[in-house]
Amino acid sequence: MSYHNKIALDAPFDSVVAELEETLGEEGFGVLADIDIQHIFAEKLDVQRDEYRIFGACNPPLANQGIEAEIDLGTLLPCNVVVYAEDGDVIVSAVDPTELIDLTGNPELDEIATEIGERLDRVLGELESEFPAGSAT
Repeated sequence: MSYHNKIALDAPFDSVVAELEETLGEEGFGVLADIDIQHIFAEKLDVQRDEYRIFGACNPPLANQGIEAEIDLGTLLPCNVVVYAEDGDVIVSAVDPTELIDLTGNPELDEIATEIGERLDRVLGELESEFPAGSAT
C-alpha cells in the first residue's frame, strides 16, 4: 500500500491552496502549519524549485482521542497534505493515516485512522470536483 493518496489538478496553484484550506475546514481540520518549501529552499539553500507547500492539518477531537489511546502519537501528527506543481498540474498529496497508525501497533487507533482517512479522501474528492482533473495517481 502507498503511504499517501494524491490527485493531479489542472488549476492555478493559489486557487487549489485556497480551496484546500476551505475544504479541510469543512471536514473539521485546522491548518497548524503552512510550510513554503519553495521559499525556504531559496532562502536557506539558494535553490530554486517550483511551488511546494506542506500543510499540517489537525482535527482536534480526533487527535485528542488518538493521544488518549497512544500518548506518543504526537510524533505522527499532524496529518500532512502537500501541494506542489509538476508537469503543468497542481498535485495534492495527503498522508494515508491508516498506514501511519499501523506503525504504532495499537488497534485502539484503527477506527480513528479510518475516520481521518475518510475525511481526507473527501477533501481530495471535493478538490477533484471543484477543478478540472489532470490525471489521478
